[in-house]
Amino acid sequence: MKYIYTFEEGNKDMRRLLGGKGANLAQMTNLGFPVPSGFTISTEACNAFYKNHNQLNDDNLDQIKEALDQLSQKVGKRFDSPSAPLLVSVRSGAAISMPGMMDTILNIGLNDQTVAALAKITANERFAYDSYRRLLAMFGNVVEGISEATFDTVIENLKQHNHYQSDLDLTTDDLKQIVSEFKKIYMNELHREFPQDPTEQLLAAINSVFESWNNHRAKIYRRENNIPSFLGTAVNVQMMVFGNAGKDSGTGVAFTRDPATGEKQLFGEYLLNAQGEDVVAGIRTPQPISTLKETMPHLYEQFVAIAAKLEFYYRDMQDLEFTIENGKLYMLQARDGKRTPTAAVKIAVDMVDEGLISRQEALMRIKPESVQAILYPEFDEQELAKNDIVASGLPASPGAATGRVYFTAEAAKAAHDEKHQAVILVRQDTSPEDIEGMVVSEAIVTSRGGMTSHAAVVARGMGTPATVGVNHLQVDYQHKTASFSGHQLHEGDWLSVDGTQGNIYIGQIKTTDMAVNENLSTLLGWAKQESRLGVYANADTPADFSQALKFDADGIGLARTEHMFFKPERLLEMRRLIIAENAEARKLPLKRLLGMQQGDFYGLYKLSEGRSVTIRLLDPPLHEFLPHDEKEIHEVAAQLDIEPAYLAQRVDALKELNPMLGHRGDRLAVTFPDIYQMQVRAIIGAALQLLDENVIIEPHIMIPLTGSKAEMSWVRELVVKQIEQLFDEKNARLQYTVGTMMEMPRACLTADKVAEVSDFFSFGTNDLTQLTFGFSRDDVGSFMPEYIKQGILPADPFQTVDVEGVGQLMKMAVEKGRFTKPRLPIGVCGEIGGDPKSIEFFEQLDVSYVSCSPFRVPVARLAAAQAHLRNKRVVSQSVSVNPVR
Repeated sequence: MKYIYTFEEGNKDMRRLLGGKGANLAQMTNLGFPVPSGFTISTEACNAFYKNHNQLNDDNLDQIKEALDQLSQKVGKRFDSPSAPLLVSVRSGAAISMPGMMDTILNIGLNDQTVAALAKITANERFAYDSYRRLLAMFGNVVEGISEATFDTVIENLKQHNHYQSDLDLTTDDLKQIVSEFKKIYMNELHREFPQDPTEQLLAAINSVFESWNNHRAKIYRRENNIPSFLGTAVNVQMMVFGNAGKDSGTGVAFTRDPATGEKQLFGEYLLNAQGEDVVAGIRTPQPISTLKETMPHLYEQFVAIAAKLEFYYRDMQDLEFTIENGKLYMLQARDGKRTPTAAVKIAVDMVDEGLISRQEALMRIKPESVQAILYPEFDEQELAKNDIVASGLPASPGAATGRVYFTAEAAKAAHDEKHQAVILVRQDTSPEDIEGMVVSEAIVTSRGGMTSHAAVVARGMGTPATVGVNHLQVDYQHKTASFSGHQLHEGDWLSVDGTQGNIYIGQIKTTDMAVNENLSTLLGWAKQESRLGVYANADTPADFSQALKFDADGIGLARTEHMFFKPERLLEMRRLIIAENAEARKLPLKRLLGMQQGDFYGLYKLSEGRSVTIRLLDPPLHEFLPHDEKEIHEVAAQLDIEPAYLAQRVDALKELNPMLGHRGDRLAVTFPDIYQMQVRAIIGAALQLLDENVIIEPHIMIPLTGSKAEMSWVRELVVKQIEQLFDEKNARLQYTVGTMMEMPRACLTADKVAEVSDFFSFGTNDLTQLTFGFSRDDVGSFMPEYIKQGILPADPFQTVDVEGVGQLMKMAVEKGRFTKPRLPIGVCGEIGGDPKSIEFFEQLDVSYVSCSPFRVPVARLAAAQAHLRNKRVVSQSVSVNPVR
C-alpha cells in the first residue's frame, strides 16, 4: 500500500488521505507558490500505526526511507551531512482542522555535528545554536514527555541573571550554555542522551505526532466538534526554512479577512528573527502584518498577492502561515480560517456578493448553532479572562447576564420594581408560581432540573440566560443565602451567569449586546427561500410573539395556555376554579377567566396578521396551580376568603402520586369539560371579534395528551359543539381546525385511527420522549450526564431526537396518519423543534413544520434550509445512480 505522497503528487481534493495541511501544501506546490519541499505520510499510515500497536510497520519505514532519499536528492542536502545538513519539520494535519490539538517538532536533524555545520554555512553561529536549543526543548517535551517548564526555567534563570528583557538578548555563548543545560536535563530525567542520529529523531517525531491523535485535548476537541475518531491524522515532513536566521528573517500568521468581524482586509501578525512557536506561545509581542509593508515592501506585496490568489482559489477566507528566510518568502500552510459566528455570516454573504460562492454554498457554510451566539449577549472576553468559574451546570438557555442575587420570585420582583436593580433569580428549582420573578430576571440559576425543566423551558421561551442542575448548589431560603464549591452568596450579591456554557462567576462581568444584523437577516432570507419546513414559534404572550416575528417566524406553532394563568389576578381565579367542588361553583371563575383568555388570544391573533396560530388547550396537572406549603396555604386562603383548613383539605384531595402521568391534558376535558369549553369560547370569540374588524383568522385548536381515537373523538365533539354553539349565538362563521398533540406512544401506534378524527398532528417531543424512555424529564439531570459520558446514550434525548426509539414512533405516526389523510399537516412543537440535528431527521420524515422558542427560530430556519439542501442532494444522487429507464 502506498503510504507516502510527495507534495507534487497531491492536491486539495485529497484531504481525507493527506489531511488538510498536506492537501493544501500539495496544492500550493502545484500552483507554483514558494513552498519548502516535503512529503506527507497519509492518514492510512496513521490507522496502520494504531493497528500495529502504536508502531510504524515495515512498509511505512521503507517508504519513509525512500521519501527521505528523494527529498535529499531534490534539495541537495542530507541528514547528518557535515557540509549540507538536511533539517526538517514534522507536523500533524488532520482531514478536519484541529488547530493546536496535535503535535509539531521543528529542526529535526540537528545534533552536535550538524549544528556546527549550520553555523559555518550560514556564518551565523547564534542562529544555529538558537535552532538547536529549540529542537532539544521541543523534542524533549513532545517526544519524551519532559515538562516544558523544565526547559523554560533554564532560559528564564539565565535571562534574569543577566538582566535580559527578551530571548533576543541571549548571546551565542548563552545559547551554547542553554544547549548544554538542556542535554543535562535528558540525562537527569531520562538517564540517556539526546539522540544524535537524525533518522532516529525523525522516526520518534513521526511516532509522537501519530500518538498525538489520541491525546486528551485532541479527543476533547473531536468530541466537541463531532469529528470522527477513525479519520486519523497525516504527518507532514518538510524541509526547514528559518525565520530565526537574522533580522531579515521572520515568521507569522495571517488571515485573508478579519476573523473577528469578517471585514475584507488582511489581518495577522509576525515576528522578526523568530520561529513559528514564538508567535503562538506569545513569548514576544508580534507586529501587525501591515507593518511588514514598511520594513519589507516587496515581500509584503508578494504575500498580499499570494493571499488573494489562495482565497480566490479556495473560495473561502484563508488562514496562512509563512516564514521569511534571509528576505525570501515561504508559504507553510493555507487552510480555511476559524472565525467568529458574526464574521462567518458576513464572509458568507460578502462572498456571494463577490460572485465567489452561491447562496446555497453560503447557507451550508454556517453552523446553525453558531447563529444563536449572534443573537444573545456575551461576556466581554477580556473581562471574562480575569474571572474564575466558580460553578457549572447545564447550559439551559444561552446568553450572558450580570445581576444581584435573589432567592424568591417576590424578592426578585421587588428588587427589580422598587430598587430598579438587575436581578438574578437563584433557586433550588422553579415552579409556575415563580413566573413573575423569572420575567424580571436577567438570568436564572437552579440546583435541580434538566434541559427541559420548568426553568429551562421558560427561560428559553423568554430569551433569558439560564444555567440549571448546578452541582452542590444549596439555597437556604430562611437565611437568604446560597452556597456552592466553597463560596457563599448573600441576597444582593453580584453574580454573572453564562447560559451558553453553563458557567457561573462571582461578581460583575461586562457584557456585549448582539442583535440580528443586516448580514444575518440576508442569510436568513435566503434560508427561508431554500427551506421546505415551516418554522414557527412557541409563544404564549404578545411579547414572545413579537420577538419571534422579528426573526421572521411563520406564525405560532404552540401557544401554551397554562402559561397565561400565572399572573396574580389570573392565578387567583384559577385557584378558585380548581378548589370548587362542583360545576356551579366553577361558573364565576370561569366567566372571569373567559374574558382574560379572550383578550390573550385577541392579542396574539392581532399580531399574527394572518399567520397561522395554533393554541393548545390546558395541559398540566391542576396541582401545579395550587399552594404547596403551610405558609402559602394561609396566604392563598386569605386571598380567597376561605378557611386554611378547607383549602388544605382540597389541595390534599387533588394530590397525585405521579401527576405527570395523571389527571392532566384531555383527561381534564372528560372530568371538567367546562374548562375546555371556556377556552374554546375564548379562542373562537377572539377570532370572531377580529372578523368584525375585517381580519380573517383561522383558529387551530390543539388537544393535548390524546392516546386513542375514542379519546380524541370525545374531546373533539366537546370542542366542536362549543364552537358551533358560539357561531349560532354570534350569527357568524369561520374556518377552523381541531388537531391533536402526538405525545403518547399509543397515539403513534394507532395514528391511522387518530387521524380519522384529527385535522392535524403536532408532536410534543418532551412528553413523547419521557413516556418512551420512562424518564422523568425534570429529574434526568441527576444521571443523564453520566449516561452520555459512558456512551450509553449518544446525546440527551430531550435535546436531540432519539432516532432509534422516539424517532421510529414518529415515523410510524407520520406514515399511518398520512395513509388515512395524505395531506395531513404534521408539526413538531417540542423544544427539539429548534435542534439542528433533529431537524435533519424531521426533514427526512417529511413533517410540515417545526416550532421552537422565539430565540431559536433563526437557528431552526438555517437548519431547515441545510437539511432540505442535503436531502435534495441525496435524492439527486440516488436518481443519477439509479436512473429511471
